[in-house]
Amino acid sequence: MNAPRRPPGSTASGLVLIDKPQGWTSHDAVARTRRLANTRKVGHAGTLDPMATGLLILGINSSTRLLTYVVGLDKEYLATIRLGAATTTDDAEGEELTRAPADVVLALTGALVSAGIEALTGDISQRPSAVSAIKVDGKRAYARVRAGEDVELPARPVTVSEFELVSSTPVDGFLDLEVRVVCSSGTYIRALARDLGAGLGVGGHLTSLRRTRIGPFGIDAADPLDQLDVSRALIGPADAASRLFDRLDLTAQQAIDLSQGKRIPAPEGAEDGGPVAAVAPDGRLVGLADYRAGQAKSIVNFPPDQPPAPVTDRPADPEDAS
Repeated sequence: MNAPRRPPGSTASGLVLIDKPQGWTSHDAVARTRRLANTRKVGHAGTLDPMATGLLILGINSSTRLLTYVVGLDKEYLATIRLGAATTTDDAEGEELTRAPADVVLALTGALVSAGIEALTGDISQRPSAVSAIKVDGKRAYARVRAGEDVELPARPVTVSEFELVSSTPVDGFLDLEVRVVCSSGTYIRALARDLGAGLGVGGHLTSLRRTRIGPFGIDAADPLDQLDVSRALIGPADAASRLFDRLDLTAQQAIDLSQGKRIPAPEGAEDGGPVAAVAPDGRLVGLADYRAGQAKSIVNFPPDQPPAPVTDRPADPEDAS
């Protein structure tokens, strides 16, 4: 009996903005998008914890090459920090470690809270949460914690460019702070909650987190995962790259030369550096280039999308099953 036929794979490329629901891992979102996009080549630009919601940027096919440049962009979050208790995971999913008396928590003044937030704003040294995805000797820190190991990660520099208190509400002996944070890549909002509570002497942890922006991409343009139509949501490579970088419009011959690894003249007055998005006259992203000594050279090439391959009789990949 013939094995079932696999549908032809799609090679359409671009970025997709997802509004990840609570309870889903970033891996879950990638797996679902692979099925919807009919391709195995899907990656993401930075994970979100299962408890978090909000913006997840996925790269499809050749546009996964852009994800390297998306990962390091600044990010914006809306979060709820609960003052009055510390947990093992620095968020609501962990076990409670300490709890401060309600009268001490509710006696915190706005000035004290603002001073605590100010101390965690700017260029700071932050110790990531032990249950983070950072690798320790090749193994994720959270996996070591779940295996019963004591893990304390070294502090590292991060930048919290904005840490804004939106509102504060007393709740059952705790103080819930609604905050907005703009920060560099690698900043842990859970760690900010932990350190704010520790600095105020009452403990703190994160109870909700929503990512609302990564670089130039905002949550208002994202699709809920259960409503995703990849073909409609796809941001083409040239459009995506032009949002990330300055744009270099090429002539037809320059597009050919650059794609073949040749150098072309840089625009007059262009300063050394890059990348820039090099775009052909037909709107196709030829690649990313940089400027050196009055010339432009490709640093990443982008192949044109090809039509789907014909269906062949071959065994279906079990990982393609829904």
